[in-house]
Amino acid sequence: MDNRSVPGQFILTGSATPDDDINRHTGAGRFSFLRMRPMSLFESGVSSGDVSLDALLSGETEQAADPGVKVPDLAEWITRGGWPNRQSAEPQAAARAAKDYLKQVVTTDVPTLATIRSPDTLNRLLTALARSTSQDRSIAKLANELREDGSGPDRETVSRYIEALTRLMIVEPQPSWGDHLRTKAAVTRRERWHFTCPSLAVAALGGSASKVLEDMNTFRFLFESLVVRDLRVYSQIHDGAVKGYRNNAGVEVDAIVEFSDGRWGAFEVKLGSDPNVLDTAARKLVDFAANVDTTHIQKPSTLVIITGSGYSYRRDDGVHIVSIATLGP
Repeated sequence: MDNRSVPGQFILTGSATPDDDINRHTGAGRFSFLRMRPMSLFESGVSSGDVSLDALLSGETEQAADPGVKVPDLAEWITRGGWPNRQSAEPQAAARAAKDYLKQVVTTDVPTLATIRSPDTLNRLLTALARSTSQDRSIAKLANELREDGSGPDRETVSRYIEALTRLMIVEPQPSWGDHLRTKAAVTRRERWHFTCPSLAVAALGGSASKVLEDMNTFRFLFESLVVRDLRVYSQIHDGAVKGYRNNAGVEVDAIVEFSDGRWGAFEVKLGSDPNVLDTAARKLVDFAANVDTTHIQKPSTLVIITGSGYSYRRDDGVHIVSIATLGP
């Protein structure tokens, strides 16, 4: 590497959590780090990619035909996840594989990073995190949920377990966006919980595609997590980040996508495409944009509602409606 002194000679891959070794080179000045995520719907061939996230954040008008997605399709995609070797698997087999993977995490992977006194406690934490998918939950509240039967881990133990799950890339919290609104309302700094892939949340709940369809409330949160996963994949190309926003005055935005060049957009996620629901979400985004303090940050490049199905188009108020099966990088 040093003798040739040419960039990009090697791709180094390995464990998500290499053993700590004082003799191992840190890679400072030599390595560039890239986080590998499960495949997006575009990468797995489900999304047409006709609507570009890059184009949206460049202020362009994007549109696409209705891809004809049905609700059971979404449940199947969520359950199968973005794992390359499961794309041709039956939903039931894919769900079984995700459950087996979490068992391996509990019995083998997490114990290498944290002292596990009770695998049952870790399993219950995974279930609690899955129930909290796409929602704000403090670590203290998660610990309280695990102690509802009178016993369970303290806050420090839960924090340690979550740190291990994050290092193993099982859980990837969605950080809070900075306070850039013209308001004195305090920003909620709690992170939103997401598994790296929503299929792991389904597995932690002991679910399947058919069970997801039976609980529409949970389905909506899982769909939002699917959207966040794909936004993360597409924005990573631009060294971007996906955050969320909520303040104590009730102002909330599902996802704020920021690119490293300063472009950013606000996104709401709606499983259905009911006109009344979309109208309400659009007004919410327009009001949010109108209150952005542009002395500290540029105005949003785009306002978008991502839906589970339907046409992708730009409304008269400037808000884009984008079907998840048309979204791409």
